[in-house]
Amino acid sequence: MSVQLKKSLPAKAVPITVVDRAAFQALVSGLQDSERQWLATLGFVGAADSFALLPGADGQLARVFAGVAHAAHPFALSHLPLALPEGVYKLDEAGLALQPEAAALSWELGGYRFDLYKPAKRAPATLVLKQGSDAERGLAQAAAMSATRDLVNTPAEHMGPAELAAAAKALAKQYGARFSEVVGDALLKKNFPSIHAVGRASTRAPRLIELNWGNPKHPRLAVVGKGVCFDSGGLDLKSADGMRQMKKDMGGAANALGLATLIMAFKLPVHLQLLIPAVENMVSGNAYRPGDVIKTRKGLHIEIGNTDAEGRVVLSDALAYAAESDPDLVIDLATLTGAARVALGPQLPALFAKHMDTARDLVDLGLKLDDPLWHMPLWAPYHAGIESSIGDIVNTGRNPMAGAINAALFLEDFLPPDQDWLHLDLFAWNDIARPGRPVGGEAQTIRTLLNYLEQRYSAD
Repeated sequence: MSVQLKKSLPAKAVPITVVDRAAFQALVSGLQDSERQWLATLGFVGAADSFALLPGADGQLARVFAGVAHAAHPFALSHLPLALPEGVYKLDEAGLALQPEAAALSWELGGYRFDLYKPAKRAPATLVLKQGSDAERGLAQAAAMSATRDLVNTPAEHMGPAELAAAAKALAKQYGARFSEVVGDALLKKNFPSIHAVGRASTRAPRLIELNWGNPKHPRLAVVGKGVCFDSGGLDLKSADGMRQMKKDMGGAANALGLATLIMAFKLPVHLQLLIPAVENMVSGNAYRPGDVIKTRKGLHIEIGNTDAEGRVVLSDALAYAAESDPDLVIDLATLTGAARVALGPQLPALFAKHMDTARDLVDLGLKLDDPLWHMPLWAPYHAGIESSIGDIVNTGRNPMAGAINAALFLEDFLPPDQDWLHLDLFAWNDIARPGRPVGGEAQTIRTLLNYLEQRYSAD
């Protein structure tokens, strides 16, 4: 951990003065002439994600100026831990007063690296903050996000259905939750036929992972994550380029685990049910085929238009099962469609919601927290495009148009009409590096969802 919380700040720690452009202009006139000249030589003006090192008379590092977007930005200090010289730092009282939650979160995420196979060349610099609940909250969120990233970044060879189940089991043990799983052919006995159909071709058995936590007297909350640990496309095989990053097709499950971690860590007054249908979509003699018709837990029959649209097939059983407990809210997270990425790009997960006011609240909250998502419609007239002539529903539309909406409408069929539901179609990946967000697996929307759930289920 690159952030330490202490009762008092060490005197020898190097001070960091946090500024934006306006704060720097207000502060610069009070600096020594040599300091002003040095900063001017470096071109430092307080721009976000910039910094400047000020030497002391002895030639040692005496002070750091750090530019930020604003005092609550979740990645405010993320440009510093791997750029500053190794050592111990503290925030001084000059300049902007950074929110402790943002300081802890941004610094910890700025030091994140996935180093399971390639050891890091250096340790991140250490930031010492005063103890407090806000800083602890920031660290808890950073830990959940880092764990989510690790799961997505781990290659499929070492993150199959069993390993994903082990991660959920460890989480259950940590927070005193109940863990269970239905594995292999037991899925047929327990009436999860669509999960079995998609995963049966792999040598690694498919499974439904379940975690239950909280007081049964509290509102029931179901969180469902798509756990396709590798997606070859099945018999409708992906291209080599399309398959390259398919270790991340369990990104919905990873984010669901991250959200569940925060729900339990912050003791939200909910009765949580976490469900992860975990499979590999592979090719073998018993692989499910285009044109097959699969019966689901709900009793609906799915015609398989394309075996590469497998995510919605495995989610159908999990959503139907979640609804059987009459939850107050169902949330599913899934790396579901390329259409959502074409529409919104990698940084904006698509949000589908039963209620327009809920969607608007979530979009506003995501923008406020710099953890964005964007509302897309459950446009009922498009349902005709996913109706099958030989089954109840087909897992592909008639054409590529409205692909993300078609997938959402498909999922909606497996929930009761009056069930409150949020569907997040996310990328779970950074395709470009930004401070605190290296290329690779990413936790998307879980801070926004956490804050929304805290508001929705806040104790009276």
